[in-house]
Amino acid sequence: MLQRVLAFVTFLLLLPALGMAQENRLSGRIVDQKTKEPIPFASIGLKEEQTGALTNEYGFFQMSMPEKNAQDSLIVLALGYKRVAVLVKRGNANLADLIIEVPKRVVELANVTVKGGKIKDLSLGSKSATPGEGMIQGMPGSQYAFFVKNDKNKKLGNVRSVSFYIGENGFPREPFRVRLYKADGNYNSPNTDILTENVVVSAPKGGEWYTIDLTPYNIEAPTEGFFVAMEWIVSGDKFYTTNFMDTYTPYGQIMRPTFEFKESRTWSYTMGKGWSLLTLASNGQRYNAMIKAEVDQIKD
Repeated sequence: MLQRVLAFVTFLLLLPALGMAQENRLSGRIVDQKTKEPIPFASIGLKEEQTGALTNEYGFFQMSMPEKNAQDSLIVLALGYKRVAVLVKRGNANLADLIIEVPKRVVELANVTVKGGKIKDLSLGSKSATPGEGMIQGMPGSQYAFFVKNDKNKKLGNVRSVSFYIGENGFPREPFRVRLYKADGNYNSPNTDILTENVVVSAPKGGEWYTIDLTPYNIEAPTEGFFVAMEWIVSGDKFYTTNFMDTYTPYGQIMRPTFEFKESRTWSYTMGKGWSLLTLASNGQRYNAMIKAEVDQIKD
């Protein structure tokens, strides 16, 4: 009997703390405006706070309320959908279990003129079989994008495949999402998606190249080249972490770097903060993500 009373008293003491925890959290689900189906792996960010979260495979998210300002804009970015902003006011009790409906983005396809000519395979990006020293890791929702440049101005057709060099450490078989972008953002950063489908894949093992076939998606390669990105995603309770060094914690799979190029071609993305260019160097060669792509080269 005494144990029951003590347990009840403890619960009553915890109620204020639980209420405060609820008040300090934003939570809810992102859904398709028309079908009401959940949208997996959507990016949720507070504009002024510069913090963010990623929805899981069922469209759910949870994050802290704004602390810097009395109100902020909650920005929702989902692949294949329009950008949505929701006003968030600190202390509003109606910000738990939000349902945010997002409209589909209509993609207008350009007219395609088919001309005669031979098509051959063209490799863009990293050509090394051996990775450089170091590891590229990400948190859920973060991305690393490498610009596969059309250095010789070849006439390009569709994207055939993209490849990532997956490290042997961490959890190489964990899922990630493939992203492709035009270099049309500020300072030629990644911006417009050219792959508008969710392509979530898992490598069979690490310590080697992992290639993803993209021919079913009919993606036209921009003439100057394009960004290929790895996006770390939330995979329920299967998204593991581990400590195998005192100061290093990998999340999910790990990508390896390359030092083949004298220019910085890799950008990193953090939810709530956006894209930033990596400028690390070693012996005059820049630190870049080890990524490549195969595209159609059209020969007249």
